[in-house]
Amino acid sequence: MRIRVLLLALILTGTSVAYPHGQRSVSGPGPGKIFFYTAKKFGVPILKASLHFENGLSGQGKSFYQVRLQVSSVALGVLFRMNNRFTSTMEAETCVPVRYVKEIDQEGLFKEKKNYLETLTFDPNHQRVLVEKKGDQEIREVSVPAETFDPLSMFARCYLKEDLPSHRDIRMTIYDGLRLRQMVFQPKQEKIKTRIYGEVEAVRLEATTSFASFENKEGVIRIWYTDDGKKTPILMELDLPIGSVRFELDEIRES
Repeated sequence: MRIRVLLLALILTGTSVAYPHGQRSVSGPGPGKIFFYTAKKFGVPILKASLHFENGLSGQGKSFYQVRLQVSSVALGVLFRMNNRFTSTMEAETCVPVRYVKEIDQEGLFKEKKNYLETLTFDPNHQRVLVEKKGDQEIREVSVPAETFDPLSMFARCYLKEDLPSHRDIRMTIYDGLRLRQMVFQPKQEKIKTRIYGEVEAVRLEATTSFASFENKEGVIRIWYTDDGKKTPILMELDLPIGSVRFELDEIRES
């Protein structure tokens, strides 16, 4: 039961691919990369995640990036099953999102099945997000600040754009379809042990946020990037009200 609740809390937001009209592939800042992670509890794998940074896209006179995330449960049987997918398409220059797609597919022994597709269309010029759920006729309109990120575009901006200094906080407004959050990521340089590189110099970004799955109680998100110019996202950790979940990097592939 404890593991099931931990899994449910992992998804702050939940790929079907959606692009702005008329896009085509172009060269990005480098080859696309796929990062593979495993989360364990008591030494046993419970979740697998893959994070795919696409090469650039272009259309309508602009360049775009895309990032895809898939999170799946591992061998938990009837206790819990998850296969959630997310896609963020964003402007290349700023990483401000154009569209964020969540495909949630999960169920458990003591939890109602969730299976839905939700699309968030960002309109910074009018400071709004249009939220459309497949099968619903109504489209919600949510007011947001002009530069608002979804969780994946936030991650992409830190990876592709920010210089990750150890002395300056990174402030972001994030909307995931559930709640608008003002988050402050505090960086810190430190040495950490990794599964595939051993001990490395890293920059840790840490932010406090609330979790909808726990009646909006606060927890902590931490992301570690290598401090070597590549900014490889080597570790991700969630401190939840009932415990922590830690995703460690297993493998990197070129796409």
